Amino acid sequence: MAATPLTTAELNEALADLPGWSVQDGKLTSTFKAERSAVPAFYAAVAAAEDAADHHAEITVLYGTIGFALDTHDAGGAITVRDTALAARISALAAEHGAHSANG
Repeated sequence: MAATPLTTAELNEALADLPGWSVQDGKLTSTFKAERSAVPAFYAAVAAAEDAADHHAEITVLYGTIGFALDTHDAGGAITVRDTALAARISALAAEHGAHSANG
């Protein structure tokens, strides 16, 4: 069963609860900064959360910065509740690993 894209209202409501996240190029995105030595453990924790959710982000790592872009392929590349749930989990993991939003 394909995931259902969020409506604009649903997405706006979700974004209100996801500080530092925004929609860029049709994907739910955020970037976090951390001490460079903390990045591998943060990435490993995110990878485990992705595997548990059977949902994976597009991830970029550059020095002490790690960026995430989420969409749901089963929904034609739209943003779904799977993306907002994973974004919330990533934000929680960021806090646990001393990372903070690079988005203001």
